[in-house]
Amino acid sequence: MGDMFPGGPAVPANGPPHAPAVVLIHGLGLNRDCWQWTAPALLEAGFRVIAYDLYGHGGSALPPAPPSLPLFSRQLSGVLDYFGCSQAAIVGFSLGGMIARRFAQDHPHRAAATAILFSPHKRTAEAQAAILKRVELARENGPRSTVEAALERWFTEAHRDANPEQMDLVRSWVLANDPAVYHHIYRVLADGIDEIVEPSPVLCCPALVMTGEEDFGNGPEMSRAIAAEIPGAELHILKGLRHMALAEDPQAVNAPLTDFLNRVCTGSAAK
Repeated sequence: MGDMFPGGPAVPANGPPHAPAVVLIHGLGLNRDCWQWTAPALLEAGFRVIAYDLYGHGGSALPPAPPSLPLFSRQLSGVLDYFGCSQAAIVGFSLGGMIARRFAQDHPHRAAATAILFSPHKRTAEAQAAILKRVELARENGPRSTVEAALERWFTEAHRDANPEQMDLVRSWVLANDPAVYHHIYRVLADGIDEIVEPSPVLCCPALVMTGEEDFGNGPEMSRAIAAEIPGAELHILKGLRHMALAEDPQAVNAPLTDFLNRVCTGSAAK
């Protein structure tokens, strides 16, 4: 293991120490607890599961340099070093899916596989203007200014109405973010796309691309475009679900994800 966990207090790795390693990267404004609906299925499937907080989120330190995809890619590399993993399957949600792609470009021999979940591709001019407006709202007023609209985008109305405690939980994660830092990381989500679309050389590891049919910011057309750029990528569009399907309908996400990892990750054990 490396001497120090990158970002703050060390997080545990769960599962057999020599099993194939799967690293989970959360999305903007969230933290590693968002994998509570996913990690049990991966552990049951026999993987070694590592979930950590990105810089500026959860229990992690503030970013040590201006937030960027390369910075988060370096943090991820440090996570693998800390746990003694020469390679791992990288599962990224939303911003985490962008980091997974950046990491696979930066360290192609360390990414045994990638799962890119509910993550953006190049946006239309209208969609880009909308996300930049949210970045500006976050800069002026912090995460509180964007969280309610986010919950509407992330969950179906029926699920929100039926699960107020879960909404309170996710809301609390977003509101815990430092207002002075949050908008800088939000801008990475907005502006980091150009460095990961049409990658050259193309990503060479097995890839799964997944989104919800009603994920308005990271919809099916984006996932199709991501998959089209990765030779052999598998594509799953989940009917009737929005951005945080991993919390709204865990089985819908976990079944194809564990099936994919079971098929491609026999060689990704820590070494």
